[in-house]
Amino acid sequence: MRGSSHLAIGLITGVAVGGLVAGVPFSPAGIALAGFSALAPDLDHPGSRLSKRLSFSQNYVRFAFALIALGLAGYTHYMLPQGPDRRMGFTAALAFGLIGVAMQGGSARKLALMFTGACTVLAGLYFGFLWLSLLGIFVALAPYTSHRTWTHTLWATLLWTYIGYLANNTLGWHGVAHFAGAGYASHLVADSLTKAGVKWFMPLSDYAFKIPLIRTGSTAGNLLEVGICVGYAALVLVLIVARMQF
Repeated sequence: MRGSSHLAIGLITGVAVGGLVAGVPFSPAGIALAGFSALAPDLDHPGSRLSKRLSFSQNYVRFAFALIALGLAGYTHYMLPQGPDRRMGFTAALAFGLIGVAMQGGSARKLALMFTGACTVLAGLYFGFLWLSLLGIFVALAPYTSHRTWTHTLWATLLWTYIGYLANNTLGWHGVAHFAGAGYASHLVADSLTKAGVKWFMPLSDYAFKIPLIRTGSTAGNLLEVGICVGYAALVLVLIVARMQF
């Protein structure tokens, strides 16, 4: 399913949580969190919508490699005497420079996400926010897993919900776990409507749960995705209106 459809379904799910779950306040921030969470499972794909957004500055990775190369070259030239160490220094500088030049597209984006995740982990450790560090670990590792494997499981959904629970306790914002968990789960449910399906219980089971309605990327599949989003939105609206007391 396309990223835009996942985002729409996640936002609608956020509306459902805020409007139908007792004790959870209806809030634009919660709805936005559900939409963000609905995109999170596809961090395992370097071309996904969220991967591109979080690694918007992927060029900083290449820039960092270039700076390291220049730094090593300068240190070697001015600080190391003639000999094996000097040759090794220039070789290392050249290697870093070539790696930076060679990195393109997916590889650079993966490194950018790993760097972004690592910085998030450090921020969590500095401020004492376990949820922020766990979020950083997820962002850093997800790009290095195969698509629709580990991030598309029940266990990943539970982990994401737990991160929301910890954030709820830290920030005092009731409902974070609800919005985060429901948004994340909406992605897996939506992907279960495609021909590939989702291995919810991997690695305990490699069985892919699916109702093969959608062929992602096809014209018919795209139209069906729009229809599902519209129908889902209409259902949520009806349920919320029915719950209201006039």
